[in-house]
Amino acid sequence: MLLARFLGTVIGDGDLTLIDASGQSHSLGNGAPPKVCVRVHDKATERRLLLNPRMAAGEAYMDGTLTIEEGSLYDLLDMIGRNIETFEDHWLTGFTANVSRVFRRIQQYNPVGKAQRNVAHHYDLSDDLYDMFLDSDRQYSCAYFDGTHNDLERAQEDKKRHIAAKLLLNEPGMKVLDIGSGWGGMGLYLAKQTGADVTGVTLSTEQHKVSERRAAEAGLSDRVRFKLQDYRDEPDTYDRIVSVGMFEHVGAGHYLEYFRKTKDLLKDDGVFLLHSIGRMEPPGNTNPWLRKYIFPGGYTPALSETLAAIERAGLWVTDIEILRLHYAETLHHWYDRFMAQRDKALELYDERFCRMWEFYLLGCEMSFRRMGQMVFQIQIAKRQDAVPLTRDYITDWERGVSADTSKAAE
Repeated sequence: MLLARFLGTVIGDGDLTLIDASGQSHSLGNGAPPKVCVRVHDKATERRLLLNPRMAAGEAYMDGTLTIEEGSLYDLLDMIGRNIETFEDHWLTGFTANVSRVFRRIQQYNPVGKAQRNVAHHYDLSDDLYDMFLDSDRQYSCAYFDGTHNDLERAQEDKKRHIAAKLLLNEPGMKVLDIGSGWGGMGLYLAKQTGADVTGVTLSTEQHKVSERRAAEAGLSDRVRFKLQDYRDEPDTYDRIVSVGMFEHVGAGHYLEYFRKTKDLLKDDGVFLLHSIGRMEPPGNTNPWLRKYIFPGGYTPALSETLAAIERAGLWVTDIEILRLHYAETLHHWYDRFMAQRDKALELYDERFCRMWEFYLLGCEMSFRRMGQMVFQIQIAKRQDAVPLTRDYITDWERGVSADTSKAAE
């Protein structure tokens, strides 16, 4: 069987039993635990897994033509992650990846209009779905774990605090633009914590509706407003810009356009904090299953191509921080929360959707644990003297907020 032979060249570390469409069992790997047994139910799925495994594996799991007889989906994806270098080096996978690279500019073409349709595909899903697995503030991006706890709510609060510290919001009333403002949590935090005047822009009608409501309920509508608008259409200038989890939707062909526009939006002494998923490898392509089912038009940037665009735009990079396993831990929390309420998701959608969401959350977790994904925070300015000479101000501000919070709780 060709699929078994293919997997035999790939699975060096692990204990995989493959039951093919004819019922024949194949033992693969070196026996390292945990043991995983998968069944492929038809010849067509075998062929797709052989020809385009990065697309077919997720589709087969969604459709139930690949089932896990022993072990779990986590165990299977972790095994793939442990063997990913061999997997990516295989000539069939390399061929499909190279074809995808040729067309990556087309796949990531996100002009005004198309960008909004791509956003709607993912972010305009049911509010009830996101309530199942996100924290209470609906932070749909990497949390910040300081190593002292494993609480998602606290880690998301710490993420907002960490970003705010880098924005140097040292005077009330400073104008802040939040590009890709989500459900409004970041903007509301900045307004409450620093007295900033915040404008958020989003392309999601659902997120915009929720954000506006939250600002009104918090009594902050005079200082926080949200626009259903592409950032490229924003005419004003700002003291500070923040963008969390939006840059992954820009597309490599639009990077220079993005940084030139943010430069225009930023005042001469302004500061911009960019928080994005990234890759520790050179520029590549998006996983085809993720691109089709989860994030159309999305792409995880390499730091090298991001910095090249910043340089060409004539901006200063004043600080870079790499967050490595923080997102793996975040995704693990999201998966556990989703599975705890999976029955509710099944009422909203169907079994295929639930299996898709499982594969998405666990697959992304493994991409951060095993496959070179990380998060970068880049602080950017027009002038080299826009921020202090050392990074002490970041820690000092965070400790000050933590102390104030502790006192308020007493």
